[in-house]
Amino acid sequence: MELLRFFTAGNVDDGKSTLIGRLLFDSNSISTDIIETLTRQSKAIGNDANIDLALLTDGLRAEREQGITIDVAYKYFTTEKRKFIIADTPGHSQYTRNMFTGASNTDLAIILVDARNGITDQTKRHSIISSILGIPHILVCINKMDLVNYDEKVYNQIQEDYLKFSKELHLKNISFIPTSALTGENVVTNSENLAWYKGASLFEFLEQVEIPHEEENQDSRFQVQYVIRPQTEDLHDYRGYAGSVLSGTFKKGQEVQIFPLESKTTISKIEKNGEEIIEASAGEPIIIHLEHDLDVSRGSTIVPLNQQIESEKNLEATICWMDNKPFQAGQKLILQQNSFRTKAIVKAIDSKIDIHNFSEIESNGTIHLNEFCKIQLKTAEKISFDSYKKNRKTGAFILINENTNNTVAAGIIN
Repeated sequence: MELLRFFTAGNVDDGKSTLIGRLLFDSNSISTDIIETLTRQSKAIGNDANIDLALLTDGLRAEREQGITIDVAYKYFTTEKRKFIIADTPGHSQYTRNMFTGASNTDLAIILVDARNGITDQTKRHSIISSILGIPHILVCINKMDLVNYDEKVYNQIQEDYLKFSKELHLKNISFIPTSALTGENVVTNSENLAWYKGASLFEFLEQVEIPHEEENQDSRFQVQYVIRPQTEDLHDYRGYAGSVLSGTFKKGQEVQIFPLESKTTISKIEKNGEEIIEASAGEPIIIHLEHDLDVSRGSTIVPLNQQIESEKNLEATICWMDNKPFQAGQKLILQQNSFRTKAIVKAIDSKIDIHNFSEIESNGTIHLNEFCKIQLKTAEKISFDSYKKNRKTGAFILINENTNNTVAAGIIN
């Protein structure tokens, strides 16, 4: 069964959590015991008449007290056609880093717009982040249509304004749906009040939207997570390299190159769940055996001999700063890309990105919480990578403070 990963984003009080709650409730994706718990919680906060569906995703007590989503809340549900993972991301601008994290590796962005307010700075912010991350599908959900009397003109104007603004962002696929999360109109079933809208409901859209299988069509990439050497009497010479196929496919007998060693060898055997297989595809956890005994370790990247991958110590990247403390020149960092880790420093800050209008601003040498910057990185060891646009699996990384072990930035390789 196919899996669709998507996230929701919007202004505070645009109805993101309520929309997800309504989607899960009306599609019968909530168990009876959870409904009973929600009923008790809703009464506890003074809502005796209806279940507060936002409580399904507002999992933190602080969020409930403030009425906003602070962290990224993940929900999972399944229909007859698909499996879904939802990331409900924060609406407030000070939590941009959380939104950036929740949006990574998703197939679809649902950007909520309050029909009364139209396109706002936060709408632009979330759209620009979606553009930076290369999200394949954008769905603009124009919510609270009940509060503008289901006026088609309001819907059309917001659609026109969004398309005009987003023209420079080069977003791949943009769709629009009018909804009322509070009343459930156009969430799972179409609404008579929105009869002028002839498209699919949100639920139908999620079941029908094309899921890009980029990993299967991309060049083949495998990164070693663990070197298995039991060294028992039965398995004295056993040496396997465990990990998941990041993209593409790998076959027994295939000639490959190991990076950063740039050594050539052949795949002698592939194992999965204790059995030998001939071929493995993107997402499959496997153990690869190589014909030659090479110095392969955690973080090494295996690539077919006829394919190219970059292997450099100097990188151009775009980062979102996630630490409460600002960046300090000369700060000692660790770059982590999947299971690969190496020491790194920021050589230069080329520019900052204004995430309200996508323009580049001259750098003053500082980076503060939630700011986006284009930077030059230098690593202690060569990192094997593709640009993020080419392969999201090998083109993304995080930066860790070497002294505190805190994650201070998330980034993509340009």
